[in-house]
Amino acid sequence: MTTGNILNEIEAALAEITQGDFVDTGRRLLETLGYRSERILDLSGDVEEFIDTFPAPNPDTQSETRFRKHVTSARILFQFTDSEIAASQPSLLGSGNFDTGISRSFMFIVVDLCDTSYPRGAYIEFTREINKRLVVPAVVLFRTADARLSFAFVYRRKHKRDPRREVLGSVSFVREISPFSPHRAHLDILSKLALPERLSWMDSHNKPRNFDGLLLAWLDALDTEELNRSFYRQLFMWFERAAKEAKFPTNQAKTLSPEEHIIRLITRLLFVWFIKEKGLIAQELFIEEQISPLLRDYNSGSGDSYYRAVLQNLFFATLNSEIDERGFSKASYETHRDFSRYRYQAEIADPDRLLELFAQTPFINGGLFDCLDSFEATSEGGYRIDCFTDNVIDSKRNEFGILSIPNRLFFDHEGLISIFDRFQFTVEENTPAEQEVALDPELLGKVFENLLAAYNPETRDTARRQTGSYYTPREVVDYMVDEALVASLAQLCPPADGDTELWKECLSYLLDYEDAFDDAHELFEENEKEGLVRAIAEIKLLDPAVGSGAFPMGALHKLTLALRRLDPKNDLWEVLQKEMAGRRAAAAFETRDQSERDAELDEISATFERYRDSDFGRKLYLIQNSIYGVDIQPIACQIARLRFFISLAIEQEPGREVAKNYGIKPLPNLETRFVAANTLLALDTSGTQMNLTSSEVMDL
Repeated sequence: MTTGNILNEIEAALAEITQGDFVDTGRRLLETLGYRSERILDLSGDVEEFIDTFPAPNPDTQSETRFRKHVTSARILFQFTDSEIAASQPSLLGSGNFDTGISRSFMFIVVDLCDTSYPRGAYIEFTREINKRLVVPAVVLFRTADARLSFAFVYRRKHKRDPRREVLGSVSFVREISPFSPHRAHLDILSKLALPERLSWMDSHNKPRNFDGLLLAWLDALDTEELNRSFYRQLFMWFERAAKEAKFPTNQAKTLSPEEHIIRLITRLLFVWFIKEKGLIAQELFIEEQISPLLRDYNSGSGDSYYRAVLQNLFFATLNSEIDERGFSKASYETHRDFSRYRYQAEIADPDRLLELFAQTPFINGGLFDCLDSFEATSEGGYRIDCFTDNVIDSKRNEFGILSIPNRLFFDHEGLISIFDRFQFTVEENTPAEQEVALDPELLGKVFENLLAAYNPETRDTARRQTGSYYTPREVVDYMVDEALVASLAQLCPPADGDTELWKECLSYLLDYEDAFDDAHELFEENEKEGLVRAIAEIKLLDPAVGSGAFPMGALHKLTLALRRLDPKNDLWEVLQKEMAGRRAAAAFETRDQSERDAELDEISATFERYRDSDFGRKLYLIQNSIYGVDIQPIACQIARLRFFISLAIEQEPGREVAKNYGIKPLPNLETRFVAANTLLALDTSGTQMNLTSSEVMDL
């Protein structure tokens, strides 16, 4: 079967998911992918029946309670064993019976959910809740109330301390496929999972056509690292092409190389793509058929207005400007050098419609979108780097001259936006225990650090060595974070009985993603939980070579996980934030009036009132009070800050109120949290302002 045919058949099978019994439509989808079996267990779908039929080794957990609350139906489709794998043809299938004693088999299960959408953590939790009840791995198909389809699979690994036991390892899953208009990336993933495709992979890699071979074949198909490599290969080809075809300023008092310009453009647009997944930026801005009528004399081949009129206005005058301050620059000097003002009105055919699209985007407050032009760009010593200006170089030909990025570099088949469109993005970062088959925000760091190494083709690795820019694999970062946090928490909150080794084991458990849905109260007493939450509130973390933020981001995720398990309702965390605010107010009593102090306490209360059961308050105050980073490269610090913004954005639900920035809290001011500096050099303190409590000041 050709690729086009299988994609069409998958799309047709997905459309059927919206109607009818999920057992029937789910089975037809799997048959389309080549998975068939007569080994069927007939269950009614009742959740209580499923729980009774497959009892959990640790029943009555919070995870089981949430499973009961959100699952409306759970049924077995069929069991898939070595016999079905080896047959690989429908006519050769035997008539075996369903048998849970066949451990070398897969179980396909369909689950109906009561709500229309769920966060990633819910799917992971439900998948683990099902799999912990079974002795064989289960492939779970979820259907939401609005018929979006997700599927998840858990890799079972050997227990770290007891190799005779198996434990649930990493969960791989594909999230919320639209049955009406599935993303091409989702169709590609499903076609790659088709049994004929997997059998071909097994043969080409000398793997047996049995349970073990199919397991390896699925893990290969769901490998996010291969997905990242595929994306980077295409991106790097575009990078080399853009370096040849795009034109950047070279005769300024301060310039960047073309490669540096392109790296900055890629990282900016990548960030935009991630927050677009959250619905914070209008999709129409990136669809050529919809945006081209808004631009005057648009030419897809030789024109170059898209970057200026759309992307630059989005970067500098939208994302970096508060909503009520946006507007076009006037001819007067006062607004002409105001980089928060829109430019290029002469190139825009329908400015009102374009402004409507921009108006759907909240204020972000991230340094990556600062315009790098100097204020006095045309005076002596002035410079234009981003060239965000209405001043044309050749007014007769209406040419901007020193900046030109052709429209084709974005929209032809190998254009940047076309490449992005071929992949599925997710705003939630993957962890070693959960892998959504999509590109996640860690990609910002990977792309930046790898392109930085490549932008000088003569020296290749030299540029990266000069700045120490190396990508550290996620597994290594995860280990470093665990070791650092366990040691710090053990010191800040020592064990009451003095058994440090056992206490560190408990802390490791607390930070283990794979144990994230078990109940922490079984391991910690109330006073221990309070002590640990207080220790987390007091912890300070500094990464002296932060890069794109892998280590502090890993720490944020781990500390958030610990808080979620220790203090699920945020009750203690809220109290501690108010205590800390009170201490800050007391320390700054002479410089802050009572209204400022009250406003901070009110804001803390409002945050937890709105996000009581969310990670937002946990992440927000960890970012504001606990996490710091330094790097020699300013753009690295900016990428780190933006990754933290994405992490906060996923916990917020966008609203409709423009006056409240669509309900999105701008990125906290992290300029003093992530600082561009050389940590190998001491600070020059010769001109440092004296502290208010220094002896010299006190003597006055």
